[in-house]
Amino acid sequence: MTASNTTAVPDHKPRPWVDLLVSIIIPSVILMKFSGDQHLGSVNALILGLAFPLGWGLFELIRYNKKNFIALLGLVSVGLTGGIGLLELDAGWLAIKEAAIPAIIGLAVLASTRTKYPLVRTLLYNPNVLDVDKIQKTLEEKDQVEEFEGRLLNASYFFAGTFLFSSIMNYVLARWIVVSPSGTQAFNEELGRMTLVSYPMIAIPSMVMMMLIFYYLWRTIRRLTGYTLEEVMAPHLAEKEKAR
Repeated sequence: MTASNTTAVPDHKPRPWVDLLVSIIIPSVILMKFSGDQHLGSVNALILGLAFPLGWGLFELIRYNKKNFIALLGLVSVGLTGGIGLLELDAGWLAIKEAAIPAIIGLAVLASTRTKYPLVRTLLYNPNVLDVDKIQKTLEEKDQVEEFEGRLLNASYFFAGTFLFSSIMNYVLARWIVVSPSGTQAFNEELGRMTLVSYPMIAIPSMVMMMLIFYYLWRTIRRLTGYTLEEVMAPHLAEKEKAR
């Protein structure tokens, strides 16, 4: 008997509170409270503060095989922030970087609409969330495929719009808060403050917009197929719902 060398990749379960703690709260506290010379110093505090989101992102990529475009951009973003601080570049580059990352994602969303695999399908309309095969079969039976594809294209445009919003807000926030020279204690403290403020001002509104886009997509599916949400949930999600 030959033992299999293939190791199953564990299922990734969202842990928003852990993400919030490791990626935002801990780095912000380190940057804001321990950047003084009497504590870690500006360089060590910056390295330690950014090590948390960078290490967590790498862990997620390796542990759960989450090797996707957006996750990789997130790691690049953290690395660039560290580079700007350690190389003591002009703080204006931070604002450009903060705006560029979501702008790149938004452009990728738009570009993907010209391919067979638009990103909105991967992130919102996918077999892990919905019973895509069942929905598609019913759409074909009712001759509603063309209208659904049009609505899916609209969802892609809305989706790209959320990243445009993030790009503009990131730039405004960075220019407003981070005004001190990079490599200084004040720069670290402002970077930590920006990280904290960005969550309620950018992340939460973006999540709300994402939920509205999913609701728009779900309303379209219900109108065109007649199914309830329970009837088109992905099979593994439906089983979990029944087990409750």
